[in-house]
Amino acid sequence: MWSKLFLILSVLVVCSSKTSANSEKPEYALVIHGGAGAITPDKLTPEQEKGIKSTLHKALTKGKSILENGGTSLDAVTATIMILENSPYFNAGRGAVFTSEGKNELDSSIMDGHTLNAGAVSGVTNIKNPITAARLVMEKSPHVMLQGPGAVAFAEKNGVETAPDKYFFTEKRWQSHKKGLKKKAANLPVPQNYKYGTVGAAAMDKHGNLVAGTSTGGMTNKSHGRVGDSPIIGAGTYANNNSCALSATGHGEYFIRHTVASRICLLVEIGGISLQEAADKVVMQQLVEAGGDGGIVAVDKSGEMALVFNSDGMYRGSVSSLQDAKVAIYKN
Repeated sequence: MWSKLFLILSVLVVCSSKTSANSEKPEYALVIHGGAGAITPDKLTPEQEKGIKSTLHKALTKGKSILENGGTSLDAVTATIMILENSPYFNAGRGAVFTSEGKNELDSSIMDGHTLNAGAVSGVTNIKNPITAARLVMEKSPHVMLQGPGAVAFAEKNGVETAPDKYFFTEKRWQSHKKGLKKKAANLPVPQNYKYGTVGAAAMDKHGNLVAGTSTGGMTNKSHGRVGDSPIIGAGTYANNNSCALSATGHGEYFIRHTVASRICLLVEIGGISLQEAADKVVMQQLVEAGGDGGIVAVDKSGEMALVFNSDGMYRGSVSSLQDAKVAIYKN
């Protein structure tokens, strides 16, 4: 009898320890993306794939070093996105696509889940790192979003780093611009991967504070004045310490109509479901039914991470105090 009782207690202890280990909350967590869309192995050369993964690793390493040393999620998200903006591989900052007028117009946003303060810029030019301009709007203005020349003037007044037009020029984006113009002139359909591309990050720091940020060059050959979801709080970016921090990438019009970022976080906070379940419901079900494609990266208040997309691929990565850095590109 006593041997049987001892065996039962031993099993209970083992099961309890496993449950405790599996439910351990990370001290910090960081997820990133570099855009989603028609990303398949035939679209990238081995050199491009290597360069993209290397840049994603570099961004994760930078963010991790900040979080690991007790830095804030706000600083980690800003620094991480700056690395992605500085890379020609992604449609943000230096690698931004061209508008129909042949210009690089940039959008960005950031949100602090602790204070619910947010900042965004739209249609800015010559700002080397738009995420820094968005953060300035959040921290040094009474507004949430500034647009165009007014946003540029505000950013320059507050010491943001600028760059000449040639800094943003990449041959790949220019060729896509010219091909797009030819297709438009011939009334041919625009390829799916011309539609979008974005970079973003979401993080939880050791203090439990959540932050998300997003940055983009928008659509290739976008119409004058077009604004996508990236600078819109609740659509492309959202953070709330009561639920989650999230950055989105995809066909912006759908993400705006369905308030994707805030909807997922609200499902977590009010709906009582997990972050993964909420992301699957919105991205894999509601967006698909509406005809929208793209993805999200998110972290919830317990440090759970979700990287969900319904397109062929999404440049993405994750790291936490419990998980080494991981990066991926394709669906599988």
